[in-house]
Amino acid sequence: MIRDLSFLPPTISNLVAESSVGKLLLYTSLFSAVISGLLLTIIYYSVLLVAHVPRQPLESEEFYRTVTPDGAISEPLPLSSLREPAETHLSVVIPAYNESGRIESMLSETFSFLETYLPESSGKAWEVIVVDDGSADDTSEVALRFAQARGETSGRMRVCTLAKNRGKGGAVNHGMMHARGRYILFADADGASQFSDLDNLLGQLQKVERNGRGIAVGSRAHMLKTEAVVKRSYVRNFMMHGFHSFLYVFGIRSVRDTQCGFKLFTRKAAVQIFPNMHNEGWIFDVEILILAERKRIPIVEVPISWHEVPGSKMELAKDSIQMAVDLVSIRMAYVLGIYHDGWHLDEVEYVSPAEKKKQ
Repeated sequence: MIRDLSFLPPTISNLVAESSVGKLLLYTSLFSAVISGLLLTIIYYSVLLVAHVPRQPLESEEFYRTVTPDGAISEPLPLSSLREPAETHLSVVIPAYNESGRIESMLSETFSFLETYLPESSGKAWEVIVVDDGSADDTSEVALRFAQARGETSGRMRVCTLAKNRGKGGAVNHGMMHARGRYILFADADGASQFSDLDNLLGQLQKVERNGRGIAVGSRAHMLKTEAVVKRSYVRNFMMHGFHSFLYVFGIRSVRDTQCGFKLFTRKAAVQIFPNMHNEGWIFDVEILILAERKRIPIVEVPISWHEVPGSKMELAKDSIQMAVDLVSIRMAYVLGIYHDGWHLDEVEYVSPAEKKKQ
């Protein structure tokens, strides 16, 4: 029992000393404070336990291969850095895991559109970066053979091969961190999105862009009652609606379709987001939006054309549960200060490895 009340202000000390009710209130308040502190500690360390720590790239993953002017496949060449000034108008990042059967069709659509949309005469250079996420098949070789067959010898096709699988979010992050474009798009390798919708995405992005920052999010939300979505399995649609409700509860309300794999960034927005990413799984799109909102980066949601493509790598039940757990941990990790959004790094000037050696 607490007998020494000298730590309280005199008026409160006298009141408590003279009143049994006052003592009860004091003990109740102290007990509540202890329990609250204990619960907060348990929550903090529970979130810390499940919070993701991104894998750092291996040395071999800091290189890419391309097709040389003589039509051969190059030796590994060093990748550029996102923090360097832009060298091209557009970069397209394509994460790919065991996509040898689908990626060639997607690349064909991508190159055909870009060659017309941004011809050499426009003076707006572009590049395509395929990030092979530790595939067990020959995804990297299929992409390189595609470039050879197309006579693509300008170096616009870059293939990065990760030695170990990182997850879709990790593969996207790797490509974004080494993109050279003023605008950077990431697009799924399955070709479910119509690539020509890039034109609309770019137009809408330029309307909301502020101080070089902006994000255009491709969206399928307008298709909820269309045949493409209605004909999907009941379980898949139930999971989709449940996930959207879960996102709403956790405050992700500015974008109706967070998971569409067709998102366009200004370079400055990418610099402020991707070096600060933590999650490398399916839920990484949500962390992008959380960071964008925390940094007040303008976001516009743009309807796109989309169709279901067989061969998804997602295991519906298992991955849906993992996404729900990850969503809670991401939100709480930012609230509790376990994750930081890197405000202090946003304007740091890039110093190349060569310059660092001179210093």
